Amino acid sequence: MRLNLGCGRDKRAGYINVDKYPVFEPDQLVDLEQIPWPFADNSVDEIVLHHVLEHLGQETRVFLAIVTELYRVLKVGGVVEITVPHPRSDLYLGDPTHVRPITPAMFHLLSKKNCAEWSRLGTPHTRLAEILDVDFEVGQIRNRLAPAWAQKAEREKWPQARVREAAELYNNVVEEIIFTARKAS
Repeated sequence: MRLNLGCGRDKRAGYINVDKYPVFEPDQLVDLEQIPWPFADNSVDEIVLHHVLEHLGQETRVFLAIVTELYRVLKVGGVVEITVPHPRSDLYLGDPTHVRPITPAMFHLLSKKNCAEWSRLGTPHTRLAEILDVDFEVGQIRNRLAPAWAQKAEREKWPQARVREAAELYNNVVEEIIFTARKAS
């Protein structure tokens, strides 16, 4: 089974398109902040969250429950593909319905492998994987640059290190972050 959660008007063939708003005529009406979701444990191969996760879980306990639900419904090896606005972009900051920044670094906290390494090193990372009993491994990470920055980087033939440096120093360099997280165990 493949889920397109918070589909809005972005309906995808081969997916169960899920949204809480009837106006979008989803295949299934579900409020993702209401737990549990109506999907069986370990039943989903792939989940798409395209500009959705940043709208969910303003309260930390609700957000962590959503993360736990993602883990519960995914099969081992199942993948969630997440697209979100970069938290230092106007796409994120300009929308009052965005309640929480989402980054790959946050998903690294959901890895038992990372938690074990941080415990070994004595680093102060929050061991969310252990606390929530989830285990995700972050896969591919891509950044979509704002058009002006993309043109500048291409024109000046910037290496990836220069792009990362600009994104750390300035707002509105990266518009979107696209990454995957796989259910590891």
